[in-house]
Amino acid sequence: MITPNIEESWKKVLWEEFQQPYFAELKQFLLEEKRKYTVYPPGPMIFNAFNKTPFDKVKVVLIGQDPYHEPGQAHGLCFSVQDGVPHPKSLINIFKELHDDVGFEIPVNGNLEKWTEQGVFLLNATLTVRAHEAGSHQNHGWERFTDAAISKLSMQREGLVFLLWGNYAKQKEALIDTSKHYILSTVHPSPLSAHRGFFGCKHFSKTNELLRQMGKSEINWQL
Repeated sequence: MITPNIEESWKKVLWEEFQQPYFAELKQFLLEEKRKYTVYPPGPMIFNAFNKTPFDKVKVVLIGQDPYHEPGQAHGLCFSVQDGVPHPKSLINIFKELHDDVGFEIPVNGNLEKWTEQGVFLLNATLTVRAHEAGSHQNHGWERFTDAAISKLSMQREGLVFLLWGNYAKQKEALIDTSKHYILSTVHPSPLSAHRGFFGCKHFSKTNELLRQMGKSEINWQL
């Protein structure tokens, strides 16, 4: 049985996953990858999204696909980069929409940790990646694990706002009980698609309106 270094409330919720054969196989795969290649994010940051936003504190769920795969970028939070790292193109577009939607002042750093402290769960479907090789750790077990996390949130919590950007994230709607949660979906903020509906989606102000209607505190998106 494997119990990774993960925040206590999530450890309880996902306990069964850690005991499944696929999780042992995933760990073995990662050990072999690390012997041969550089893997991002660094080991202590793999479960950063879980450690920064405990299960019972989650209010908003933002689903990404894969960690960034260049040096110094990934730190376990989708779309976020470590301090001092240039903003990736998708993050530039997220900040542009934030500016247009809520008057967000675009910051020097692209570190989104401040959001996680307010209940924004920044989950990538795949939690690791081989350096310089996008998608290299897909279909090795991570998706089963993160799908379980989404399902547990759907089943055991109420009134969460799920932000599904792009076709990959939209597939996760099947895991979400829409009778008790809210879904805001649009195209991915990538430069390839942002102009087809991400710009102007106003998901940040809409999220706060939903939270306000439920009597929950709004997210201060400013970093």
